[in-house]
Amino acid sequence: MISRTRFLITAAFVCHLLLAPRLVTSQLRSVPNSTLMPPAASPSQGSSAAAPSLPDPLPQATNTSEPLAVSEIQRGVDVRIQATQQEKDGPVYKLRGHVEIRYGTFNLYADEITYNADSGEATAEGHMVLDGGPNDEHIEASHGTYNIRAESGKFYDVIGTIGVQVKGGTTVLTSSTPFAFTGKIVEKTGPDHFIVQDGSVTTCELPRPKWTFNAHKAVVDVGGNAQVYRSSFRIRDVPVFYFPFAAFPTERLGRKSGFLIPSFGRSSTKGTILGDAAYWAINRSMDATAGAEYYSQRGWAQRGQFRARPSDDSYVNLTYFGVIDRKHQGGEDVTLSGEGRFLHNFRAVANIDYLSSFVFRLAFSETFTQAINSEVKSQTFLSKTSHGFSYNGLVERYQNFESSQNGDVITILHAPSLALSTADRRLAHTPFYWSFDSAIEGLARSEPGFHTGNLLGRLDLTPTLSLPLSLRGWYMRPELTLRNTVYTQQLLPVAGGIGIVRNQAIDRRALEGTVEIRPPSLSRIFDRPILGRKFKHVIEPRITYRYATGVDNFSNILRFDARDILSDTNEVEYGVINRLYSKRTSEQPEDCAPTGMSSLRIGAPGEQVQPWERTYTPTAPGCLSGPQVREIVTWEVAQKYFADPDFGGAIVNGRRNVLTTTSDFTGIAFLTGPQHLSPLISRVRVQSSTQADAEWDFDYDFKKRRTNASTVLINYRLGNFTFGGGDAFVQSLPGLTGASTVQQDFNQFRILFGYGHPNKRGFSGASSFGFDANLDFLQYATVQTTYNWDCCGATLEYRRFALGSVRNENQFRFSFSLTNIGSFGNLRKQERLY
Repeated sequence: MISRTRFLITAAFVCHLLLAPRLVTSQLRSVPNSTLMPPAASPSQGSSAAAPSLPDPLPQATNTSEPLAVSEIQRGVDVRIQATQQEKDGPVYKLRGHVEIRYGTFNLYADEITYNADSGEATAEGHMVLDGGPNDEHIEASHGTYNIRAESGKFYDVIGTIGVQVKGGTTVLTSSTPFAFTGKIVEKTGPDHFIVQDGSVTTCELPRPKWTFNAHKAVVDVGGNAQVYRSSFRIRDVPVFYFPFAAFPTERLGRKSGFLIPSFGRSSTKGTILGDAAYWAINRSMDATAGAEYYSQRGWAQRGQFRARPSDDSYVNLTYFGVIDRKHQGGEDVTLSGEGRFLHNFRAVANIDYLSSFVFRLAFSETFTQAINSEVKSQTFLSKTSHGFSYNGLVERYQNFESSQNGDVITILHAPSLALSTADRRLAHTPFYWSFDSAIEGLARSEPGFHTGNLLGRLDLTPTLSLPLSLRGWYMRPELTLRNTVYTQQLLPVAGGIGIVRNQAIDRRALEGTVEIRPPSLSRIFDRPILGRKFKHVIEPRITYRYATGVDNFSNILRFDARDILSDTNEVEYGVINRLYSKRTSEQPEDCAPTGMSSLRIGAPGEQVQPWERTYTPTAPGCLSGPQVREIVTWEVAQKYFADPDFGGAIVNGRRNVLTTTSDFTGIAFLTGPQHLSPLISRVRVQSSTQADAEWDFDYDFKKRRTNASTVLINYRLGNFTFGGGDAFVQSLPGLTGASTVQQDFNQFRILFGYGHPNKRGFSGASSFGFDANLDFLQYATVQTTYNWDCCGATLEYRRFALGSVRNENQFRFSFSLTNIGSFGNLRKQERLY
């Protein structure tokens, strides 16, 4: 009995550490959960703080119902460890229950973690989560290993996202190219490098993505590219395509050489359309694309594009489109555009367009506006402006296809043209101002039945002297201009034809005097607000007298451009402009945020051929705080009276006559014989807000008692709804003789309607129609619908062309777009309605 008692006392004395209070024996200090830093150390605590660096004689553990946390500095980085059960053996922590390790900007969670503080290696079991980092990584796995210092590890049964944060149930995208992935095994080999085995990659929300790339292997470089091997592209988990290899960027400006996604479609005249293209990222500022399409009913089409942007203010863009057609309507269309600035104020611009035949454009252009454009312009110029002087060099080729028949084209060439001009400059210390315009050019013109020489010369000198005067609100500007133009060839008129070119120089001299008078404008302010606005009405009258003489050889002048249609005249132009301004009385800024389809409008510029897919986007004035003034209505009415109705003998009866004085006034020819009065022109512009605008141009001829031309354009946007309509009406000139009698009246309507916008979640759609009221048939129709999900969108389009005997086609096109990946289909971005 005594020996037994002695043994127990001896054992208790030897093992007294196991019976000591926790504060003395545990090397993990308990701190409040709310703090991330250890409490301030007292002198007695300083020695125990260094204890973890020494080997422990025995394993020690802490068990509590609440998670305990410890923070310490490891290699200059604050590390916070928290778990319900904590056990430490030297540098090794064994943690269980609500485990969290916070290292820098990363958080590692799991049910159980074994962590080595010396190596930074952590082995996690059960509900493993890695969250944080500069890329906002979020990886969920069943188990895995991770080194918090090397930022590398291996995860099993993974679901993860990059560039996404979830805060309080709200998803926040922190990257322009976020993506998600799953995998049986995901290996992180570095801070920005992932290898996914037997998994998927998508930009959709998990766990039910709309589309995925299911791949045997995927290599992802965050901020670079994602490469997938032996992958199948799936929509709603249904396989659609198989790719032995595919790559896409995981950064906003990422580009990689390779084959693009194939395209396919259907057309009633082309048949089934299949195509693909290869993309070459030459360097950061240069790339190229080359591809081909197969039309089952027509033949092969080839496409190519080269783009370069050497600097912020220079670019080069070259495109090629050609078709080898079994129905003999094929051809080529080549465009080159470029711009550059260099040295001191030098600017070089090139816009070159080559079209092999108008039939090719009618048959194969994808937009109606481009298909019916019969003009082909090529121009390159070099200019410099310095101290008010402008120096210009130009080479230009202009073609106008008169019909779809081969060779029925007018070609005008300027090669080269050298011009020197200046703005108004004060003449010494006098009140007079002087300016001049001069040009020396090589010219040529050809059309069926008429040709000039290969290159004739033209020299034009135009000095001007003016005297601006003002007195009590009256402004007057008398101006005197001398013009001398010399041609190395002249025209001999022939009855019933254009004429014959003679190799004999001709000198055209003209003296022109102009007096412009602008009386004081009349205005009235309406102080009584209407609909929260005050209005101001301004009337601006003007009158201009113009006299030109000396052009006694008008019929012998060859026609190339506006310099060649100068004639004698004795005329008075009178007009008045009414302006209506509105000013908001409220201090609240106007709600002028862009809504609807801002690029879908009647009267928008035609398709632009610019690099980097620059498209037309109308700019709206900014929303200003406080009262905002807007010119909501502008109405101009003007007319000319010709004291010399024959214009010095320039008028030819029964023909369409175009002179400088008439073309500057109205774009519609109206002279078929001597005439005292020009048509009355009316130009109305209305823009009541950033969402509504209208325009009406109207020409009425009092002599012929008819409307020569009328053009109406209306656009209105209301929320997600966009409306537009237009009518262009032109009457053919009466009394014409000869070939001109084939002219017909022109009356065409345009109507469009749209709902939504390109980035709207859910449904959006638009339609556009063109109807020829004179011929009573539908010229074209387009219906486009889009449905966007969170990570992808599908666009379907039906398009119909009715272009006479050349083209009667129904097209069905589509595009499926993947967020941050691209799109496939045969509906190109620049050809869409919106």
